[in-house]
Amino acid sequence: MTEPSEIDVTEEKIHPIQRLMDNPWLLLLLGVLIPFISYTAWGWIELLMVPPAQLP
Repeated sequence: MTEPSEIDVTEEKIHPIQRLMDNPWLLLLLGVLIPFISYTAWGWIELLMVPPAQLP
C-alpha cells in the first residue's frame, strides 16, 4: 500500500515559473540572451538617432 504523501507528490502539478527556476541551463541562456538583445537593440536605436555628419 502506498503512503498518502507519495500520492500527493505524484499528482501535484508544478507551476511553469518553478520549472523555469529549476532549470539552470535555461536560466543561463536567458541571462545571456536578454541583455545581448536589449543592448543590441539599444545600440541600433542610438545609431539611427545620430544626425548625419556635416561635410565641409
